[in-house]
Amino acid sequence: MGLDAGKVCFITCVNDEDWYSECLLYLKHLRLLDGMRAEYLPVRGASSMCSGYNQGMRESDAKYKVYLHQDTLVVNKDLVRDLLELFSDETIGLVGVIGCRSLPRSGVWWDGLRTYGRVLHACEPESVVDSQCRQPEGKYMELEAVDGLFLATQYDIPWREDLFTGWHLYDTSMCMEMRRRGRRVVVPNQSEDFWCIHCPKEKPLAQEYKGYQKAFLKEYGTELHPEV
Repeated sequence: MGLDAGKVCFITCVNDEDWYSECLLYLKHLRLLDGMRAEYLPVRGASSMCSGYNQGMRESDAKYKVYLHQDTLVVNKDLVRDLLELFSDETIGLVGVIGCRSLPRSGVWWDGLRTYGRVLHACEPESVVDSQCRQPEGKYMELEAVDGLFLATQYDIPWREDLFTGWHLYDTSMCMEMRRRGRRVVVPNQSEDFWCIHCPKEKPLAQEYKGYQKAFLKEYGTELHPEV
């Protein structure tokens, strides 16, 4: 299927209609460049993040796809312009907002020695934390992995639903799949302003996380170059 370079599709796995309505409200207020169209594609009833995102990917012919959590609010009204500027470099395959320069041996991005990016976290009512890591010296920084709250792509690469049948490590896996194909993963410079507010509920890591961590390391462990 030929991809439409005049379209950006926002794909979200949805199990909470109130949160998705709020997410959608922000998306529909983004400014679009002349000739660009936006598509909003909720996926309901997905068995996993990878399967839901694969379904959304198959259903849209947009060249530019943004995979985001239902509790992610995009506040950068010029998001589409900023993404197109980054994607004008064809070596860039994926844009996130926060992640790490090099994955540690655990495969968990937030354990990395050098983290870059910025997200506002609103985990509790009337409590907002500016999670600001290092910022790129230029317009962007190439990273090894970014967080799944916001993932924008310009190439369709299958999500590894054969390995990740739940809700964890799908994001880091996609970053590795991009790199396997010679595409770069980057975060933008957000020194002056942030792109997203994330509103997750505080909760401990699910028990099944360790299983997906083992699957990740079995698949990609030899490709990691942890900093020491």
